[in-house]
Amino acid sequence: MTVTSTPDVRTPPRPRDGLLLVDKESGITSHDAVDLVRRRTKIRKIGHTGTLDPLATGLLVLCIGRTTRLQAYLMKMDKTYEGTIQFGWATDTYDSQGQPAGEPVEKSVEHLDIESLLDEFRGEIEQMPPPFSAKKVGGVRAYELARKGETPKLEAKRVSIPELTLLAVRGSQVDFRLRCTAGTYVRSVAHALGVTTGLGAHLRALRRTRIGSFDVSNAIPTRVIREGVDDVFDEKHFVRMHEIDLPLERVMIDRSQEAKLLRGQSVIVKPQTDGMKAADLVSITSVDNELLAIAEVAEVLREGGPLVLQPRLVLKE
Repeated sequence: MTVTSTPDVRTPPRPRDGLLLVDKESGITSHDAVDLVRRRTKIRKIGHTGTLDPLATGLLVLCIGRTTRLQAYLMKMDKTYEGTIQFGWATDTYDSQGQPAGEPVEKSVEHLDIESLLDEFRGEIEQMPPPFSAKKVGGVRAYELARKGETPKLEAKRVSIPELTLLAVRGSQVDFRLRCTAGTYVRSVAHALGVTTGLGAHLRALRRTRIGSFDVSNAIPTRVIREGVDDVFDEKHFVRMHEIDLPLERVMIDRSQEAKLLRGQSVIVKPQTDGMKAADLVSITSVDNELLAIAEVAEVLREGGPLVLQPRLVLKE
């Protein structure tokens, strides 16, 4: 008698829509972390809300499934870092992975008033990106030009650093905490401090601890994902789409308005916060607190009165 075995066909998990909080280890790229999650979950539609350099560790917020459509809005969230600046020599990449620009000799900064020097970087500043960065120059990434020995013609960008806290001064090293707007280069802060002191400096270590309201303490380490032991979609580090707190004003609508919105039609609502104006973006939720859409204020019918909201991105299917 011939016995035929049934092939072991495993159905891939159903794609889930939400945000996965990942704690990236040093030595891998953000793209490596995304690929790791793709292999583990068998989900292809995954994106991130801001990269980390290979040297850096800490929080990556990954968008999964339909949530990838929110990437542009989530990338605008403030980011918080803790790191260490090494004084004594600069590098071409502005961090410890680059080539030293001079003799690598540690130089103590304990005699300097580092606290007052940090004032230069607090608030809104004009910042020059590092030559080894992903900024495009004539359609080419700056780091691609820098690797060829060319000097990228970069332009300063206005960024904001609402918080820059000195944590410790240890000989030739300075520990700090920094909260900044998207697009800020912490490496550039380290390099600029080296220029200001005349001692040369580079970023020795960096860890991202927060993105918006998301904290690295709730993230799943890439090492754990690789080992395949814990559930990637555990509620501690997976935020379902309807639970996402976008960095936008939130407006709740009723059932009849929801039906119109899902057909792409505009809705008229009472303002739920003061100061809303035309062209402002809002997140729209249902009476069940489900995230439905991103909408634009098309018109303010009268000062302090009803708003006309036009859907820009409908999330509910």
